Formats: sequence, C-alpha cells, structure tokens
Amino acid sequence: MDLAVLEIFRAVAQEKSVTRAAQLLDRVQSNVTTRIKQLEEELGAVLFLREGKRMLLTPEGERFLGYAEKLLSLADEAKQSLHPGQPQGTLRIGAMESTAATRLPKPLAAFHSRWPGVSLSITTGTSEDLIDAVRDRRLDCALVADPAALPSCSFAHTVKEESLDWIRMYTEQLMLVLPAHHEPVSAPEKIKVRTLAGFGQGCTYREIAEDWFAGSTATPDQKLRVLPVNSYHAILACVVSGSCVGIVPQSVLDLRSEPLRLQVVPLMQVDTLLVTRAGFRTPAFEEFLRTLQAS
Repeated sequence: MDLAVLEIFRAVAQEKSVTRAAQLLDRVQSNVTTRIKQLEEELGAVLFLREGKRMLLTPEGERFLGYAEKLLSLADEAKQSLHPGQPQGTLRIGAMESTAATRLPKPLAAFHSRWPGVSLSITTGTSEDLIDAVRDRRLDCALVADPAALPSCSFAHTVKEESLDWIRMYTEQLMLVLPAHHEPVSAPEKIKVRTLAGFGQGCTYREIAEDWFAGSTATPDQKLRVLPVNSYHAILACVVSGSCVGIVPQSVLDLRSEPLRLQVVPLMQVDTLLVTRAGFRTPAFEEFLRTLQAS
C-alpha cells in the first residue's frame, strides 16, 4: 500500500461515498473504486459494507482507519520537518464549542492571512473526545478544558500522560445560568430547577456542574437530571424557557449583542489547555501556537 491509496481510503471512510470522495480528491470515480478494491485484496479483508451508494466501514475497516490516520499524519509531519520555518501541509485543530466560538476566530484569520498555503481543519467536540483524537493522531492539537480542575473527572489522569504535552492558554470564568424568575442561589440545594442542559459525556464543564450539584443535600426525588444538547445556543434557550439550568463560560455570554433574561452566578475558573502529542512540533503548529499566544 502507498500513501495515495491510504488517502483514498480515508476520504471514502469520511465521506461514506465513492462519488463524494472522488470529488474531494479530484479523481475519477472508477479510479477510487478500483483502488479500494485493490487495497481490500492486498489486505485480505473487506473494509466497506456497500449499501446502495453508501460506503460504511466494517469493523476491520474501522480498525484499519486508525492505522491509516497515523501513517498519513506521520508522513505529513515528516515532510514538514524538512522545511523548518516554512509552514505548509495540513494542521488539524480541535477545540471545545465555546473556544471555537470565542477564542479562535481572530487568530485563525491572522494565521490564514500570513500562511495561506497551510490547510486548516477545525473539529469541535468534548474535551475527552478531543484528547482521544490527539492521542490517536486524528488531530494534531486541541484546545480543551483542564481536566485537573476536577480531580474526580473521568479523564483527569490524561494530564499526567507522558505521551501528551500541555500548554496553558486561557482561563475561563464558568457561570451558572438560571431562569430569570429563579430566587437567588447560595448553594446547590437552593436550585429549584433540577434539570441541567449540557453537552454529552466527556465534557469537563458538564462534569464540573454535576460535581457541584452532587454536594447538594437535596432529597432523592430532587436529584439532578441531565438534558443532553449540542450547542450553547440550545443550553441558553432551555434556561430562558425556565426548564433548565446550565454552565456557560462568561466569554460565550459576552458574544451576545443583547442580554438574555436569565440569572448568572459565578461558579469557578477553569484553564483551557492546548494539548499535543509529546514532541509534536511542525512549522505549521509552531506558527499557530505563536499566533494564539500573540492574540
């Protein structure tokens, strides 16, 4: 197998379509189909399930995709290492939803203006998912909430891993947001609305909120329920409606042109870390880091 075949395989896996992968790679559709078949024959394994025009990875395909990502990432890193001071290639950046919205627009614009030849890929997700993606070479770096802020966090141990490097970038003030009609809050048990609107498992901010509520002396029927949502817009909408409470960085609230009818209570400060694999230092990443620090 060669890198071109791995790129074709990855594109089909991502797009779940030979047609879209061919368009993405600027290749003839029949060429993509042929190369995938040749790869399966070489590996002696079926990598895709064909469902009409959809191409879905088999368990073997899922496993092989992890290796393909690592090989392609290492190859790109090797090419960039030969040209120090000349950022090029692709830089795959991960960020929490709040960080992508509040912290990245200006530095990304500045970076692209100075280094238009570097292809930037942005992925959002929970801190745990982003850390896993960096570790698995699906991302080059990611901005995540410091899991050490909550020792009981399900992935707090990752801060101590030797395979990862961490750089402290920002400090976020987390705010407890409550419906406007709610009475003043001094302790978890004072909260009458017992549903938390938050992101999925692996979100540090959600785990901080759950840990804070766990200190409540509420009765069993008053225990916190979690309503999973996918954006801060959805969290704030649920809170304004009066059905939920939420945890939101102050920087997200600052983005709104008009204030919402809700209460805000400072909860705690949490650092945002830039995580990379240990020793990862391509020219593109070094320039991205400098741009972040300058902003």
